[in-house]
Amino acid sequence: MSLYRFEANALSGQKIDLSDYKDQVVLIVNTASKCGMAHQLSELETLYQDYKSEGFVVLGFPCDQFNNQEHAEAKDIEEACTINYGVTFPMFEKIHVNGQKAHPLFKWLKNQKSGWFGSAIKWNYTKFLIDRDGRVVKRYGPKKKPDRLRVDIAKTLT
Repeated sequence: MSLYRFEANALSGQKIDLSDYKDQVVLIVNTASKCGMAHQLSELETLYQDYKSEGFVVLGFPCDQFNNQEHAEAKDIEEACTINYGVTFPMFEKIHVNGQKAHPLFKWLKNQKSGWFGSAIKWNYTKFLIDRDGRVVKRYGPKKKPDRLRVDIAKTLT
């Protein structure tokens, strides 16, 4: 199984087949635009701009499971990400990353690479690096700054 077997809804509500990202290096992040770590959105955008011409993309998945730190409406999420952080990378509808309602993509991601506390997502801004074959290469905790992923991204792109 790979990333390409999943689908998710964009913030617009349009269903996106993740096979659309085939042959790209993908960084999947659970985001929250009202979180104290939301500054990572602009850092993720910088990574996206720096590497997108080489076949790299960031996919943001808003999540409200950690202290209600995400807006209720898709339009408010989009506005906060775009205006406050300059996000142009693809953003998806708000999802659950833990529990019975967890999105199937995140169930799979957590099963592929567990973290310090087992498979559960600890907080906003957990990141998963996916290679061009749709396999999970690495998982990063919320405090790992996006700029510190450059070596792994560059290696995965080659």
